[in-house]
Amino acid sequence: MIALFGGTFDPIHLGHINMAKHCLKELSLSALSFIPNATPVHKQGPSITTEHRLAMLKLATDTEPKFTIDTREIVRTEPSYTVLTLQELRNEHPNTPIAFLMGMDSFNSLHTWYQWQAITQLCHIVVYERPGDKYAPCEQLASYLAKAQVSAPASLHQSTAGKCHFLTGQTFSAASSEIRLAIKSGKSIEPWLSPKVIAYINNNGLYAH
Repeated sequence: MIALFGGTFDPIHLGHINMAKHCLKELSLSALSFIPNATPVHKQGPSITTEHRLAMLKLATDTEPKFTIDTREIVRTEPSYTVLTLQELRNEHPNTPIAFLMGMDSFNSLHTWYQWQAITQLCHIVVYERPGDKYAPCEQLASYLAKAQVSAPASLHQSTAGKCHFLTGQTFSAASSEIRLAIKSGKSIEPWLSPKVIAYINNNGLYAH
């Protein structure tokens, strides 16, 4: 199975890492790829350069050999639609299950994503519920879940796409927006970021202005 975790990672924090590790363990994965966005369609653009975000992502993931980084969205020139990435990966791996990891907040708005129904047929959706997140599907998502939701992680390995699984496990509360604000305000960010990422931010003066 191929597992993907897309995001702005501005900056990558321990909540992201915790989420990815739970996905590795619960789905019995041999690898999980982080896919940093270049031009996010659903969110405001990154506040720093792609090079800085990628450098911090490498620092934050280098202690877990099962973590990899896929840069295809960074080098893509058009907007970073998830469906394009999944279509590319499906063409590259036609018979391999693909899991796409997202937080509950992203899942609740999945029906607003470009060609969201095509996305659900190109991969399995894996949802991680973070502290404070509430499961609030619209009618369209509820209809999708009624057909797609599975409780056993092994079910995702038995087909290439089309299912949805909610991850369990201890959550870690962190948000990139709060971290950026804390840095700008001169507050401590140690609980949220790895020491290597903190050192990189300090050495390059990131998010201070």
